[in-house]
Amino acid sequence: MGLSRSQRLDRLERATLYFVCEGRPLGHDPAPLLEAALRGGADIIQLREKAPRCAEELIALADPFRRAAAAHEALFILNDRPDLVDACGADGVHVGQEDMPVAEARAAIGSDAIVGLSTHSPGQVRAAVLAHDDDRPDQISVGPVWATPTKQGRPAAGIGLLGLAAREADLPWFAIGGVDTENVAEVVVAGARRIVVVRAIRDAPDPEAAARTLKAALTHEAPVR
Repeated sequence: MGLSRSQRLDRLERATLYFVCEGRPLGHDPAPLLEAALRGGADIIQLREKAPRCAEELIALADPFRRAAAAHEALFILNDRPDLVDACGADGVHVGQEDMPVAEARAAIGSDAIVGLSTHSPGQVRAAVLAHDDDRPDQISVGPVWATPTKQGRPAAGIGLLGLAAREADLPWFAIGGVDTENVAEVVVAGARRIVVVRAIRDAPDPEAAARTLKAALTHEAPVR
């Protein structure tokens, strides 16, 4: 039986480290990498496929994500496909500004699942914060802080956008875009208490150690908002 909405929101509220990964990271079985990330402190894992996949392929790719998240009491989020959230056993979906509206995604996934939204500008952050009812996302990602090959063609939003989110966002928000063990301190200084990473864990020689380093950098006396 899946988690209730309140249980998912509670896990989301406490989450600080969010790991995004494709179904076959660097051509390999994702299970060992997911286990390492979760042991190192990842609270959320997301399946994000760049290449077009049919429903059957995505459902198959989702299985190790679902199992790993359940074993570690983490959240499993599916990227871009609200229609497959239930079939994949995911806790929710993440959509971009160019994808379907939050309310439409929420209608597709049901009342218990959660919706995340990408934001890239002050206007998009403010629109998400000011949205009401089904139009309001449960969390937002803010960035990209630095240009990243995982989002080709998307210019960097810059560190200043994090300061705006820290001042104005009253829902869980995650800094995203080029964040790694070398620069995570900069995003913390800018006001971020949560981050999304891809390469910083996926491509690390020791993914568990990288996750632990990132997690430790996010520890702060200020309350997580």
